[in-house]
Amino acid sequence: MTKYRQYFQKMLSDNQEIFASFRLLHDNYALDQEKWQEEFNLKGEKILEIVREYENRLCANTERGMYNKFSANLAEKFQNEVRKHFPMIDYIGVKTKPNNLSSTDIFAIKRIKLN
Repeated sequence: MTKYRQYFQKMLSDNQEIFASFRLLHDNYALDQEKWQEEFNLKGEKILEIVREYENRLCANTERGMYNKFSANLAEKFQNEVRKHFPMIDYIGVKTKPNNLSSTDIFAIKRIKLN
């Protein structure tokens, strides 16, 4: 098993309860984003902190050594592994507003006067 997958599994096992409750919230959010957006943002902040902490642990060892140029790729692979299990994680922190514009306000072409 690769190092980033080991750290991902360690992150899940060390924080089992938090990620189990987030999994339910994540699945509910995927079904109805408007209803769950606020709670998803609040609980998602804690999840993002944990993900960043484990990403920093993973990359800290490579940044100091002779493999420091591979650190960015390693972080990206770790983030992709997180996205594979939680595809909506990038929507944490998104603020939604109701759309108050009519269809004519959205698309309007101004006339140009040619003399």
